[in-house]
Amino acid sequence: IGIQNRSNVTYKDISPNLINALVATEDARFYEHSGIDFRSLLRVLTKTVLGGNKSSGGGSTLTQQLAKNLFPREQKSTFGTVFAKLKEWVVAVKLERNYSKEEILLMYLNQFDFLYNAVGIQSASQVYFSTTPTKLKIEEAAMLVGMCKNPSLYNPMRYPERAIGRRNTVLSQMEKYGFIDQNTRDSIAAIPLQLKYSSVDHKQ
Repeated sequence: IGIQNRSNVTYKDISPNLINALVATEDARFYEHSGIDFRSLLRVLTKTVLGGNKSSGGGSTLTQQLAKNLFPREQKSTFGTVFAKLKEWVVAVKLERNYSKEEILLMYLNQFDFLYNAVGIQSASQVYFSTTPTKLKIEEAAMLVGMCKNPSLYNPMRYPERAIGRRNTVLSQMEKYGFIDQNTRDSIAAIPLQLKYSSVDHKQ
């Protein structure tokens, strides 16, 4: 797998708030697995599939999500979906073998589409908050990470209340995994979105 970083953003240019929010929300065991988290898959099987608990979360790691974003699924049949999922597993393992954890996080953040031509974290930071990835505050980082679940559903421009709710879910996850304490979570959760939107065209 050969992937080039087309952005000027490097890992050291990204706020730790953003990394912590992403790992806490999307893949708490990111630094422990090798692309596939079998513990999470077992949880999904027992709680979601067998137990019918849809709120137990998904089993895809950040590396699997990156694989899916790099090679979007095309088939809509059951067989096609299963085949695509298996391919994502293979790609995720190859990514883990060829890239460091930091490089995988960087690739994920640099290729994600945050809407409004904000592709990648550098553009998203500028479009939504008129800042850089280095200077993102915790509440700003949490909002952007919240969009990773479904950018259209948690679009802060169209659905600010949904975006706030999702942002606060991210903050709760950060507290759960020890990145912030309860007082910090409570105080930040009370802050409005405070967007500083600036449009960007496709050429930029």
